[in-house]
Amino acid sequence: MHKLDAYKMDGLGNDFIIFDRRKKSISISKDEIIKISDRKNVGCDQVIFIEKDENNDVCLKFFNSDGGEVGACGNGSRCVAYLLMKENLNKKISLKVTGRILKASFDKNNLVSIDMGQPNFDWNKIPLNKEMDNQNLEIKINDKKTIEGFALNVGNPHIIFYVNNLNQYDLKDLGPRIENHEYFPEKCNVTFAKVLNKRNIKVKVWERGAGLTKACGTAACATAVSSSVLKLTERSVSVQFDEGSLEIDWNLNNNIYMSGPVSEVKKIIIDI
Repeated sequence: MHKLDAYKMDGLGNDFIIFDRRKKSISISKDEIIKISDRKNVGCDQVIFIEKDENNDVCLKFFNSDGGEVGACGNGSRCVAYLLMKENLNKKISLKVTGRILKASFDKNNLVSIDMGQPNFDWNKIPLNKEMDNQNLEIKINDKKTIEGFALNVGNPHIIFYVNNLNQYDLKDLGPRIENHEYFPEKCNVTFAKVLNKRNIKVKVWERGAGLTKACGTAACATAVSSSVLKLTERSVSVQFDEGSLEIDWNLNNNIYMSGPVSEVKKIIIDI
């Protein structure tokens, strides 16, 4: 057994263990990521690695609690951005993630904002297993009922279902079934959303490879974009989770800007 320095942070309860590999090599296996993420152990939704990058401030690698690597994590990116901005005493930073560069900033209201890039609606980029209408994906949830979802990619694959009553749907049951539906060759994140008005949406999220989560940044982005496309809301909305809200602005330049609070940085030591 050996001890590793790490950081613990969260964004609206969506929590992360962060390892810094810029100066020191840290090797952690898939089984060890699963062990670290277990709520009976340290516990987190995702494990994040910070790595050196020649052209940007840092490069980030994200792993869900099932040990699988994912391409994006909105709240995790905001947490790392805050950690590094405090370290460097600046208010702007660029983060390299899979397939994109994210630019983050720290504003006067103590909120961390990040440009999450552009959404993708192409069926083979979401990806779906065949060409179909991504805005009206019909999925059977039992013998009698089918619901329609809006699928898109915002760094990760997502599907959003707009419903009148969030409590009518058991996400513990439906989440893993929809995540692993045959439509999604790389699985998907599952969101049930209720539009409160043109500026506010309430959501519940099942995160691919992590399960029920208190908040999810990319889900908030996917919900804001899809609700705007469907003309249910404006392009700028507040997406509400149990422990607070993320402000999402799908700008006219097609980029998605996300802003919200993060926790303070907690240094911890993890036994492997």
